[in-house]
Amino acid sequence: MSMFCYQCQEASKGTGCTIQGVCGKTNDVANLQDLLMFTLKGISIFTKSAREKGVDYDEKINKFIFDGLFATITNANFDRNVFVARVSKALALRNELRKKLENSGLVFDDSKLHESATWNGTPDTFETKALTIGVLATENEDVRSLRELITYGLKGLAAYTEHAYNLEHENKELYKFMQDALVATTDDSLSADELVALTLETGKYGVEAMALLDKANTTAYGNPEITEVNIGVSNKPAILISGHDLKDMEELLKQTEGTGVDVYTHSEMLPANYYPAFKKYEHFVGNYGNAWWKQKEEFTSFNGPILFTTNCIVPPQKGAAYYDKVYTTGAAGFDGFPHIAERQKGGQKDFSQIIEHAKKCASPIEIETGTIVGGFAHNQVLQLADKIVDAVKSGAIKKFFVMAGCDGRMKDRDYYTDFAQELPKDTVILTAGCAKYRYNKLALGDIGGIPRVLDAGQCNDSYSLAVIALKLKEVFELNDINELPIAYNIAWYEQKAVIVLLALLHLGVKNIHLGPTLPAFLSPNVAKVLVDTFGIAGIGSVEDDIKMFMA
Repeated sequence: MSMFCYQCQEASKGTGCTIQGVCGKTNDVANLQDLLMFTLKGISIFTKSAREKGVDYDEKINKFIFDGLFATITNANFDRNVFVARVSKALALRNELRKKLENSGLVFDDSKLHESATWNGTPDTFETKALTIGVLATENEDVRSLRELITYGLKGLAAYTEHAYNLEHENKELYKFMQDALVATTDDSLSADELVALTLETGKYGVEAMALLDKANTTAYGNPEITEVNIGVSNKPAILISGHDLKDMEELLKQTEGTGVDVYTHSEMLPANYYPAFKKYEHFVGNYGNAWWKQKEEFTSFNGPILFTTNCIVPPQKGAAYYDKVYTTGAAGFDGFPHIAERQKGGQKDFSQIIEHAKKCASPIEIETGTIVGGFAHNQVLQLADKIVDAVKSGAIKKFFVMAGCDGRMKDRDYYTDFAQELPKDTVILTAGCAKYRYNKLALGDIGGIPRVLDAGQCNDSYSLAVIALKLKEVFELNDINELPIAYNIAWYEQKAVIVLLALLHLGVKNIHLGPTLPAFLSPNVAKVLVDTFGIAGIGSVEDDIKMFMA
């Protein structure tokens, strides 16, 4: 095989991509991403030593590590040159840190260090080396499974940590944990039980990262409000912004004000429409289109340029109508797309190139009309707590269904649309993430004025769903969160969904159903542990699953 990757739900044949990623990632990029992960572990071995010995090191290393983790998330960055540069820089940072530690009196025995801390190479050797240190280098299937589960959780954790960092909110314990956990994945002495414990600890830090990001977002932009979001278009040229980074959203809105260029959100950026701080911009029109996987058609009809702030890129064919209109920034990247550089400390990113491009484009073609409703993050829902509690006590609401997570392009995801449609009318869906596009435009009605779909926001806003559940547990004076009338039927695609899952497990939530397929990286024995300990299960038919959940 020329590569091996099974970190996302669309892993080829349900086992792993071995020639090219279903996501569109080429084998050389996949292998270089593996090599970047390897070198990040090497750096982390020395940052751990530095902390243990009280030796200060440059804070830029922390950012380099979580940036690197984020860049390897599915659909984020497809640019080979980016990963060659990152691996080269990783080796330089690692060697620089090692030298500093040695100058402080520490002595390292290379024969006792993991290879990630000692290997050195040049770009012409990177791909050859990458073939020897990938996922399958861990021979024991169960150890490999647990190491990868932890690693994918760390990638999701890094994404949320970076968004908070961009809004000047930090928790340095998150950096320490990410690095220590990376080191743990190199330790052959750890037992399966110890790796399971580390997996749950990853979930603990997932909760902390999502809480940090929630604080960062709401401090900067206010608490999300119940909002009717326009899904039609205006007659002005426009920019479509996708991804998850709200700081990029803010700066783009500021720089387009008064230019005659409108701004629309796409996919996971939809929840930006719910924040009070963004509503003041008259040229912020609304949301265009649906989930990430429909972008080839929707980017064509949009006419204007598109900005990817994070992951969710579907690689276009050269010659596609919009190929020369896509820009990336942050962790996102694709060979051939202009990349907007990082902001300098205290400054802004420069979006002038994409704005000038937009001025030369036709206005978007309308593909929908009307509005959709969202903004049900925890602050807003808790204001409705009395109404919700009364509805539960009266029997008007029989059960809540958490249907958070990711959407994807496979036909079997129609299950989630059918499931939402077939749910009894006395149930309410709590959602976050792009999974909502499977049902957020259905006419599902309301219960006593409470919409039957409560959209909390992006995937990281799954934190809101946890806060809501914990508050209801308190209100109903229950001892166990699993006694609530809440069922979990979650769709997953990539690594941010993995950290959400681990966060829920850390909070004690059991009997989560995960689909449309269980992760390929779960070995039979690891899957059994999750089933036996936490009640993790897959999905079946819509009819059978609804009967089971409502029983």
